[in-house]
Amino acid sequence: MPAPIRLLFAVAVVVFLIAPLIAILPLAFTSSVFLSYPIPAFTTRWFDELVTAAAWQRSIVNSLIIGGGATLLATVLGTAASLGLRNRHLPLAGVARTLFLLPMVVPAVVLGVGMQVLFVRLGIASSYIGVIIAHAVVAMPFVVVSVTGALSGIDRRVERAAQSLGATPLTVFRRVTLPLALPGVLSGAVLAFATSLDEVVLTLFVAGPNQRTLARQMFSTIRENISPAIAAAAFLFIVGTVAVALILFLMKRRGPAAAR
Repeated sequence: MPAPIRLLFAVAVVVFLIAPLIAILPLAFTSSVFLSYPIPAFTTRWFDELVTAAAWQRSIVNSLIIGGGATLLATVLGTAASLGLRNRHLPLAGVARTLFLLPMVVPAVVLGVGMQVLFVRLGIASSYIGVIIAHAVVAMPFVVVSVTGALSGIDRRVERAAQSLGATPLTVFRRVTLPLALPGVLSGAVLAFATSLDEVVLTLFVAGPNQRTLARQMFSTIRENISPAIAAAAFLFIVGTVAVALILFLMKRRGPAAAR
């Protein structure tokens, strides 16, 4: 296929993917109470509503609390799992790796129902702890993939050299392995936070009224009353996603440079 045709096809795909975003973003600044064109005038009143309305304020705070907790838990567990799966002599390593990645492919409804039943028996249903654990489960596979990729690029001879000089396994991990794998760990943490921020289905199953996140608030608002505040929240989501993508890009650029 000629290069101009490939370029034209790529541009068409990109336009197809981002056209809905381009259509919705300007509505975040409309002065109208309806999501419609043409826009009468431009205003930031809907962003003001996000930070002044009690429901939106609470959902933003909940998203930060739950997202931060889920990111911390998923990053710690995902990094530990990646270190364990790094052992080539681990029995059934392939099966274990598949089990860690299952939350990426299992339907969220199935996970939601199972977690709701389990959390009720454990007494953590409709609690922050339950929502954080649920979000960490779906976010951990991204950490495992990211950290596993970073660990695969580490020369094991560097770690063996540190061990031959008398370093304990904990010291080798803290002074050698972790600094070299840090770009992958940070990338996984960023992806985990983004996953938690965007999760709706699990939140509907395991969260109570006091744990309503920003994504769930948007979902509820769409069902009850379509307001341009949703477009403002979507604008923040998109800007946040772009920021996450830039952070990941910079981390990947700095990773090889740091290794050299």
